[in-house]
Amino acid sequence: MTSEQQTTAPAPAQRIVLVDDHAIVRHGVRSILERESDLEVVGEASTAAEAAAVVERTKPSIVLLDLKLSTGTDTEGLDLCARLTERHPGLAVLVLTTFLDDSLVVEAIQHGARGYVVKDVDTTELLRSIRAVARNESAFDSHAAAAMVRAMRVQPEQPRFTEREVMVLKLLARGLSNRDIGAELYISATTVKFHVRNVMRKMDANSRAEVVYEASKMGVI
Repeated sequence: MTSEQQTTAPAPAQRIVLVDDHAIVRHGVRSILERESDLEVVGEASTAAEAAAVVERTKPSIVLLDLKLSTGTDTEGLDLCARLTERHPGLAVLVLTTFLDDSLVVEAIQHGARGYVVKDVDTTELLRSIRAVARNESAFDSHAAAAMVRAMRVQPEQPRFTEREVMVLKLLARGLSNRDIGAELYISATTVKFHVRNVMRKMDANSRAEVVYEASKMGVI
């Protein structure tokens, strides 16, 4: 085969599980995602128990999760988010819900979610958010981002950051990937990863989204 005949195989589609207690919502989201060649819905669930089983069976890369599942308590979605991300490291949970309580946005991030969008988000923004969390980036629609800002109350004792770490934090806040941050700062993606791990350790944070939230709360960015 000549070099002209060789083609690059497309990247595999992101495998997605939908968790929502309303079948009509799952159907609507599925119809949107099925039009995208890089996204594939591999399972659905309406309860926490179903979600755990479906995720175990299908091994998705992303879960779209409604926080309010009518068969359980008000915190069932948060608890499910924590269990899924703990049991399946690398799984990206994107909260897709009607609820926009300020504390819920923060709690979702603390329970392992990579992003938070409300159900009235437009299709373009939803797809952007899904692809962002697939790249291990944070994703918030304008409503959720504003809720995070409003939820900031007490200024914690601020860790000491190097000048380079502050630069990395500012680029993280823009939603850039490690590769893009490296290109901006003229350093390798591996070096960026080292700095990100350092700031996560200093903040005792578990995700990039939590780092951005904490850095904003501290006034670093």
